[in-house]
Amino acid sequence: MPWEADAAPHFEAVTVPGVLLVGNPLGDPTERRVAVFTPEKTSAGAGLITVYYLPGFGGSSESFLGAGGEAFARVLQGLAEEGLPVRMVVLDCRNRWGGSQYLNSAAQGNYADYVLEEVIPFLEARLGAPASERERLVAGHSSGGFGALRLAMLKPGVFGGVVALSPDTDFEVTHRELLAQWAKNVSVRQLEAYKAPRERCIMPSSGAVGLALGLSAAYAPKGEGAPGDFEWIYDANGKWRREVWERWLDQDPVVLARRNPKVFGGAQKVYLDGPEQDDFGAQKGARALWQVISAHTDSVFFEPRGGHSDYLIQRFARGVEWVFGRELRRIP
Repeated sequence: MPWEADAAPHFEAVTVPGVLLVGNPLGDPTERRVAVFTPEKTSAGAGLITVYYLPGFGGSSESFLGAGGEAFARVLQGLAEEGLPVRMVVLDCRNRWGGSQYLNSAAQGNYADYVLEEVIPFLEARLGAPASERERLVAGHSSGGFGALRLAMLKPGVFGGVVALSPDTDFEVTHRELLAQWAKNVSVRQLEAYKAPRERCIMPSSGAVGLALGLSAAYAPKGEGAPGDFEWIYDANGKWRREVWERWLDQDPVVLARRNPKVFGGAQKVYLDGPEQDDFGAQKGARALWQVISAHTDSVFFEPRGGHSDYLIQRFARGVEWVFGRELRRIP
């Protein structure tokens, strides 16, 4: 669906039915829109490089539709004009809490399956598939960077490359101290109100508490016998629950890579970044992951200037350039 020659580069909406989200325990919407950018002067199924982009916690495709996506679209069109035509697909995997971490969980629904088994086949049947798996990438920022890493680990044959920008990883370093600030003082009564059925639930006034709830739902569900429910990281007396934390660590890309340094497929390329002044210390986790996988995986770590979300579009483009062996742009 290339845009008209007299129009500014932009994303267009495609509706995905969301069959694999039907019956999700939080009652979240199933039918959702993805945002699709196709470079000008390319046919609909021209074997384009396709990048599935996963926004950070609370983000979605909706912010890329209309004026919000124009800056990204201009950079993508520039890549095409330099001989690197990229179709970009931005997903919507939000839930009640703001984000699903792109994982399957009995506390939220099966978002990994939704991406891998519904969104990708649905869109590529409609728009055309890339020429090979090597030209299908998964990318993301922050929680989306985590999702990109985890989906690539789960299905290494699907994606030829990963671009993970400030990803959530190495939780002992990047998450534990923040959780103490965000979650320790949530009372039992508050937690019950937050986890109540949709018609009765109360959303926290603190975005940080909402993030802690979302991460808990993704990483520590109580199981199929308690749909929509999850374990909290502190007990009623404010004591750290190590057994729950271990379940978080079971999803940590650094922990998974230490258990299996070949966790990425042999042909996958992995681009990791984290800015020097990242607000959440994501550069520490990204660097640690690269150090674990670099002996077995074609990978790189880049530490630009700035904070967690600074220069995000340029950082994304640089990652794609690296995967395909192009000259790398400078980040201001």
